Amino acid sequence: MNQPFVKQEKIRFQHVDYAGIVFYPRFLEMLNCLVEDWFEEALGRPFSQMHETNGIPTVDLKVQFKKAARLGEILTKKLWVKNLGGASILCGFSFEDAQGSVCLEGEVTLVNVTINDDRKDIKATPFNEEMKLKIATFII
Repeated sequence: MNQPFVKQEKIRFQHVDYAGIVFYPRFLEMLNCLVEDWFEEALGRPFSQMHETNGIPTVDLKVQFKKAARLGEILTKKLWVKNLGGASILCGFSFEDAQGSVCLEGEVTLVNVTINDDRKDIKATPFNEEMKLKIATFII
């Protein structure tokens, strides 16, 4: 059975607002870091190389904030694939605290794109078969 991609993140001062809880845009930055780590560590496609000619922009994002996360807590971030299309991936994600309570959950749609040399034209491009096989191992 397939498993999600999992990373942990400590809530730091840089993540929180005056109340000491994660400021909501920081959650989205943490999600982007999770996607970037997934591409590099699990799919063998680091952003540092991919973004020379390609990209994987977010085209749709649904987020539910379930519970505050506080300074010093360790969150377990999980990402899995719900649907793999020709050039797109629908991923589910959740961030859980140490007790397993969900702080954040949702879905993100990513699209594989090719970027022209002048960086003015971007178009959806199907994943190659090797990448599809790697991504498919995270379908849950």
